[in-house]
Amino acid sequence: MSNAIATHDRNATEPARAWATPPVDVYENDEAFLVRADLPGVTSENVDVRFEQGNLRIEAKRPADGSSGSRGFDFRRAFKLTGIDETRITAEMKDGVLSLTLPKAESLRPRQIPVNAG
Repeated sequence: MSNAIATHDRNATEPARAWATPPVDVYENDEAFLVRADLPGVTSENVDVRFEQGNLRIEAKRPADGSSGSRGFDFRRAFKLTGIDETRITAEMKDGVLSLTLPKAESLRPRQIPVNAG
């Protein structure tokens, strides 16, 4: 996905907002997928994370700050991840970084097969 920013005016009375694609890192290990999204200036109250039918969607809003003159942003990212145990997904927001853990379904995890002596 592109990191391009485009402005979008909703109406004349609302401040101009920009749509942005935040930097996101996706890692995989034997147990889970780990997703880290940089969302500077965003609080957990302004983040919406959804996982539906293998689709992970992250949306966040950073309100405009009139005192500093910074503009508001809407962040959106989406990923297709299959084989996730949806009941065990966790999310944490700390210092402007959203961290998600998406555990793999048991059927996708590597399994050691014991070899018996004959």
